[in-house]
Amino acid sequence: MNEIRELYQEVILDHNRRPRNFGPLPEATSQAEGYNPLCGDKVSVFVSLQGDFIKDIHFTGSGCAISQASASLMTEAVKGKSIAEAKEILESFHQMVTDEKCANCKAEELEVLAGVKEYPIRIKCATLAWHTLASALEKGAHA
Repeated sequence: MNEIRELYQEVILDHNRRPRNFGPLPEATSQAEGYNPLCGDKVSVFVSLQGDFIKDIHFTGSGCAISQASASLMTEAVKGKSIAEAKEILESFHQMVTDEKCANCKAEELEVLAGVKEYPIRIKCATLAWHTLASALEKGAHA
């Protein structure tokens, strides 16, 4: 069990050090800002929607390793997915980091962040980018 935990920690640290899809997205069709006043984490999510699909997604921001790794992992998980699929992944991820069991989880690749449920204060760090994505998708739907 410790080996798995160490592997998960390495994945989180890798995504924090070398975040995927980091930087502005000039062709974004929607964007949203997120801020966690409890710890100072900030994130901006940029989404390029093509019809009902997330053609591309980037983020910028600063904060703890968990918030930055979660944003990086999120971009990889939803890029190329339909908006409906992205919302399912978001709901599944939220359930995974807040509940003991995740029925019908669609966020297996995001399991590296499941351990945050042991530290309730860190759940907001892990979910900040996801809530910001939801806002960007909502804005994009009304554009």
